Amino acid sequence: MDAHFRNFIRLNLDLERGYEANGDLKSTLLSFSDSYVDLIRTGFEEIISDDSFGPTEYERLTDIEFPDREALQAYLRDMYNHLFNDAPEQPLPPG
Repeated sequence: MDAHFRNFIRLNLDLERGYEANGDLKSTLLSFSDSYVDLIRTGFEEIISDDSFGPTEYERLTDIEFPDREALQAYLRDMYNHLFNDAPEQPLPPG
């Protein structure tokens, strides 16, 4: 996992900020350089397709627990769609 992507997850989707769906995350991300946005997009694509990345790894980064890999994958796909496609609202983790 790329260090910049890991830091993005830790800083923006951790226990404190992961539940703040105030609409700023997408606009903040898109205000950075295209290369950084592409790096974050690629990071999401990699963890979504990585069978070894699961709730334990995500919890180490964010302190947020997911009940199972399927719930985590659904959340990550929803977050990807919010950040890079047309999904209007930022998804919230469980809890």
